[in-house]
Parts: sequence; C-alpha cells; structure tokens
Amino acid sequence: MKEIVQTIEGLSVWVGRAFGWCILILTLSVSYEVVVRYIFNAPTVWVFDMMVQMYGALFLMAGPYALAQDAHVRGDVLYRLFPVRWQARIDFVLYILFFFPGILALFWFGYEVAADSWRYQEVSWNSPARIQIYFFKSLIPVAGALLIFQGIAEMLRCWNAMRTGMWMERLDDVRESEDVLMAQAQENAS
Repeated sequence: MKEIVQTIEGLSVWVGRAFGWCILILTLSVSYEVVVRYIFNAPTVWVFDMMVQMYGALFLMAGPYALAQDAHVRGDVLYRLFPVRWQARIDFVLYILFFFPGILALFWFGYEVAADSWRYQEVSWNSPARIQIYFFKSLIPVAGALLIFQGIAEMLRCWNAMRTGMWMERLDDVRESEDVLMAQAQENAS
C-alpha cells in the first residue's frame, strides 16, 4: 500500500514542481508588460491572455500537489486533539462525502468543457489577439484526474492510519519556514 501511495504522491509532486515554473513565466510576462506599457507606451494585446492562462494552469495543477503535501488550509481546532485513528476515520468519511463528489464533477464537466473547446477550436474573446484557449481548458479534466488519484492515495493513507494508529510519512518537499524553524528549535532544545 505504501508503494501505491508514494507513487501517486510522487506524480502529484512532480506535476506541481513542473507547473511551478508557471510562476517564472507569469513574473516575466508581467514585468515585460509593465516595461512596454509604461516606459515605451506600447502595450501588448497578448500578454494579458498569457498571464491569465499561466495563472489558471498554476492554480489547477497546484491542487494535487497541495493535497499530496497536506498543505491545504484545515480548520483543525478540535481535529488535532483527536487520536490518529479518529482523525483518519473523519478524513476517510469526508473524502467520500465531499471530496470525491466535487472532484468527479470537476473531471466530468471539465472534460465536456474541454471537448467542446477543442471541437470549436475556441479562442479568447478578451483581446484582439484571439489566443487559442482549448489547450488551456484541457487542463481542467487533467487536474480533476490527478486530484482523483491523489484522493485515492489519501484514502489509502487514512485506511493505513485507521489500522496502525500512525500516519504514513509523506514525500519530503518544500516546507514552510515556520515548520523548518520549529524543527530547528526542537533540535536545539534537546
């Protein structure tokens, strides 16, 4: 079970890292637009569309990564006080009741939206550049599929925690500064 969870998690982390480069593209395109618009007084018609698509791609593809890293916001005022087995039970039920119905809808309707967009060779109406957006809309069902896989991995993680009373380790990746500082403080205290 651990190998399955880590394989799915590895895919989510890899995709998240790959699409993280959208931040660089987004930053460079915004900087470019600011320079040509305000210094050279020659605004472009294509940069806005590209920025929207880069931000959208980053947002969509960061979802599975955040789920794999347990980085989504959680209101865990009481939850964290429960034993691990109860936390796992709660998570398991919530994945079934709320997560999977929403993500399956994202996948299903995202596929329909992407298929229609490909069929019509949809372009952006937001600017005269008329940039093709059917490639971008294909990311909606892809993100849904990746979230489904990562949700399965999370349910397997819950199942294991219900049996053993311990959470399975996550693949190590980027951590919040607060987590790093807390770990250093604990090391220095001991």
